[in-house]
Amino acid sequence: MNVIEIRDLTYTYPGASRPTLDHLNLNVEKGDFLAIIGNNGCGKSTLCKTMNGLIPHFIAGEFQGSVLVDQQDTKTMDVGRIAGKVGYVYQDFENQIVRPTVLDDASYACMNYAMQDYLERGREALRQCGLEGREQEYIWQLSGGQTHLLALAGAVSLEPDVLILDEPIAQLDPKHADLIYGVLKNLNETWGKTIIVIEHHTEYIADYCHHVALLKDGHTEWVLPSDEALRRVEELQECNIFPPQVTIAAHQMKKEGMLAEDTVLPTTIEAGKKVFDRLLYRGEICTEWEAPGEKQKETESVVSFRKVSVSYRAVKGEAKQIFRNLNLEIKKGEKIALIGSNGAGKSTLMKLMTGLIKPSEGEILLKGKGIRDTKPEALSKMISLVYQNPEEMFIKDSIERDIAFAMEARNTENWQERTKALLEQFRLTELKDRDGRLLSGGQMRRASLAIGIALNPEILLLDEPTANLDIATRKEIMRTLNEMKDITETVLIATHDMQLVCEWAERIIVLCQGEVIADGSRNEIFGNRRVLELTGIRPPEIFDMGKVLNPGAFCYTIQEFRQQFGCGCL
Repeated sequence: MNVIEIRDLTYTYPGASRPTLDHLNLNVEKGDFLAIIGNNGCGKSTLCKTMNGLIPHFIAGEFQGSVLVDQQDTKTMDVGRIAGKVGYVYQDFENQIVRPTVLDDASYACMNYAMQDYLERGREALRQCGLEGREQEYIWQLSGGQTHLLALAGAVSLEPDVLILDEPIAQLDPKHADLIYGVLKNLNETWGKTIIVIEHHTEYIADYCHHVALLKDGHTEWVLPSDEALRRVEELQECNIFPPQVTIAAHQMKKEGMLAEDTVLPTTIEAGKKVFDRLLYRGEICTEWEAPGEKQKETESVVSFRKVSVSYRAVKGEAKQIFRNLNLEIKKGEKIALIGSNGAGKSTLMKLMTGLIKPSEGEILLKGKGIRDTKPEALSKMISLVYQNPEEMFIKDSIERDIAFAMEARNTENWQERTKALLEQFRLTELKDRDGRLLSGGQMRRASLAIGIALNPEILLLDEPTANLDIATRKEIMRTLNEMKDITETVLIATHDMQLVCEWAERIIVLCQGEVIADGSRNEIFGNRRVLELTGIRPPEIFDMGKVLNPGAFCYTIQEFRQQFGCGCL
């Protein structure tokens, strides 16, 4: 039985030259756990907004075709009725939190519907979403993952048959990501909910989803069982989708004759054990976790933290301590990854460096000079922060004006030519007249990075720069970072993307509860089991695959895995 039926759907945004959705057809079966995949800008979020009625009821545009929810046309239903059938958790889920306490927020939608049992519904939704016992807590006491679950609970309280989540784990550490998907699995299997996720993390698709729908050029290319879908390696990569690393590794080794022609490509580590178990290991066994590579560069410090303490005042309870007596040196020319669980202090550290937050104790030196009394705008020429939520970078009504804003305000020489060059560099020329807040997630990321480097800062800070991105955009940002060495000397990235960490960073700093608990190279960090357990961080999937096959293996990339295990079979 189909709970959602979409027939010949075509939708064009106001002012757009071509439709985002073009004669799209899709059936969603009741009880399915469906992943919707596709490159950035292919219409994934747009499609899901047609399922919950935001399009066409609240978002204008040219709408043709039909979307049926429980056999009712969304065009003839009001959004309130649709919300009782299709719950939606947005990519920017924080905007769905509207009340100060957990139970108050979880039950708010039901209260708006004048349901007499709204509190009971809120409590039940919190129980189903793993937040039981936190009813009276303030929302700012929750972690990022818990806040996401609260947004989900608000949708669950209305008891819809379908739940849609747009990039549910894009900004979460692995521990919280596992928590989110564990709750979704329970809602699907125990409570019979139909789950639809827009997802770039294919390893989670392999572990949790039943089917995959590929969107391409505004239409549904196919809908297949998850394992079958993820084995279409070349087709997925052509659409800028990154299949699980174990799948890509097996595909490459199969093509090169290292695996038998009839090998069924694995999509999980468990399946990979059977496929790779006969491969010979030829890498040197590492008995210690010291780094064979480059140590911290002996250059001048560009940022120094001297006994820095920071705390946030709280309405309930004592002030929350973020840092206490933090000491840290950032050297000129370093490429640093800042990692740790949600709430560890990564974003706070960056805001301290830009002067957006002032320490309660201690001092921060920028090139040897204290910045406590320096305004953030005075620091922006030297140090630039690209925010975790890219929409926060947009203040004008077009991308072109946003990129030009800081340069024009400072009378930067040739700012018009610089703006044009940045638009071309980040593939934004065709979008230059669009409002940044109305772009896709990947397009917003590219635009925010262009804004961040417009003034050629000496120090660039990036907060989760690859969240929500397809392969092409992710590679483009990686390439841009490498090309920026002559422009921006020092780059610090806060991220949960361990592939980015392992491929790009020369130095890794690990934060846990406001303290630096590890500082070193890949082997020093990912070879230290205590650090991994304390923080909940997880190395790339191919690293774990190598460890399963040989405990001494340190494979951070697919290429390294093939080098260490690709010498033939027993």
